[in-house]
Amino acid sequence: MKALEVIEVTTEIDQKKLIDHASFSLPQGTITALVGHNGAGKSTLLKTIMGMIKKAQGKIIINESFHQDDDFITFKLLLSYLPEEPMLLTELTVMQHFQLYGMSYEIAKNELNERIDRMVKGFELVDKLDEYPESLSKGMRQKVQTICALLPDTPLLLIDEPFMGLDIYAVDYFEQLMKEKTEIGTTVLVTSHQLERMKGIADAFIMLKEGKIHSQGPIDQFATIDRRIKK
Repeated sequence: MKALEVIEVTTEIDQKKLIDHASFSLPQGTITALVGHNGAGKSTLLKTIMGMIKKAQGKIIINESFHQDDDFITFKLLLSYLPEEPMLLTELTVMQHFQLYGMSYEIAKNELNERIDRMVKGFELVDKLDEYPESLSKGMRQKVQTICALLPDTPLLLIDEPFMGLDIYAVDYFEQLMKEKTEIGTTVLVTSHQLERMKGIADAFIMLKEGKIHSQGPIDQFATIDRRIKK
């Protein structure tokens, strides 16, 4: 099954094309690395798939049946998103963030508590559940946001620079959780500048260049990103 189809998608802001007729599909249960230089359009593409940024044209389909343009609420519940920078609410504790995500995705209470318990131990946040975001370090806030994104079992998981701010143990645990997600059928699209690490976990790559898909294929065919300026 095609977990995600992006068909001739163009995104414009102030009449400037940030994504230019992008087309690709992702098989179910795979990890794809979305790579490219800074400003290539990686984050914009993720936000367009989510609907945070409105596309100018094209189609975005999840599980071959759910179109972004048809039932946006249902569409949003089929994906989870981990942003590059944590987007936590100052008035909620760490635990309240997890509970909010659980309610939003209608996760059964017992299942939610089991997932929270496991991941806060894995990310070493057990003693931070009653803390507010402002009292946490950037790395800890990133761990909280990571857990939020991983709590639901959605068909599609979008991840933007997941390793920023995480210590090596948290990165290893995060990789383990991503692989577990794919084993239950989740498809992961992830941006990262740590290309060597991505080669070890991704199945395929898509390279963006100035908003256009420059190349794509199995991860073992990915050599390196071309120099922005060639001598």
